[in-house]
Amino acid sequence: MKIGVGLPATIPWAKSADVLEWARRADEGTFSSLGLIDRLVYGGLDPLITLAAAAGATRRIRLITTILLAPLHPAALLAKQAASLDALSGGRLTLGMGVGSREDDFHAAGATFKNRGRRMDEMLKTMKRIWSGEPLSAEVGKIGPAPARKGGPEVLIGGYSPAAIQRAAALADGFITGGVADLAGAAQFFRGAEQAWQAVGRAGKPRLVSSIYVAIGEDANGRGGDYLRDYYGAFSARILPGLSTTQQAVLEKIRGFADAGADELILWPAVAELDQLDRITEAVSKA
Repeated sequence: MKIGVGLPATIPWAKSADVLEWARRADEGTFSSLGLIDRLVYGGLDPLITLAAAAGATRRIRLITTILLAPLHPAALLAKQAASLDALSGGRLTLGMGVGSREDDFHAAGATFKNRGRRMDEMLKTMKRIWSGEPLSAEVGKIGPAPARKGGPEVLIGGYSPAAIQRAAALADGFITGGVADLAGAAQFFRGAEQAWQAVGRAGKPRLVSSIYVAIGEDANGRGGDYLRDYYGAFSARILPGLSTTQQAVLEKIRGFADAGADELILWPAVAELDQLDRITEAVSKA
């Protein structure tokens, strides 16, 4: 199982210079990917713009949205942005996407919250058509650039519903879970994704990715908890128990997700300081 690390760009008090230095240091190590989550009504940095900056600061590490709230974006614009980032990074983009669950994000974006799953299905079809080089319609021509990866960047679908699993099987390259760090629940979703994949007649198996929150060091539970409560609000009661605050806890989660069949685990930081990356790196080195 590969191990990726999140960027602290979602944490509002993270220093922008530290975010890029974090990316450079992660690129020099053994991490497989740099991950970023997405929310509009919050003080964190935009994930696609941040990953574009990280692409210029790195050489080999992959870039992954874990996840991007796709229905907040026009399909053609998101397809162009993703293809541009994939091209500029030399094909290093994995586009993890989900429908979102916070109505305030949709109000802020001027997007409709209702039927967002159905709209996302249509978005994915449109984006794939654009990435393949086909005209958007009889009235609209081709939209470039061509992504580095033929057919478009790797796409993962995130969510906690049967609809998300079916969407991943029909329209994506894999499935992603995250946040709660419930190993049994993640394993159940993974098996469901594999079964749905087979049911629609696809060859091979879906790529399975998960994510957990990590904060290691002095008062890590307090400092990491402050961010998670600020970001998730009332929902943080479900997130906080999954926060890993020691190297041993991180190692146990790594082993558990590997046993559950994950292909990659992204370690999201809940503390923004650069020494947190050093602590996470040391923990991963013992895996």
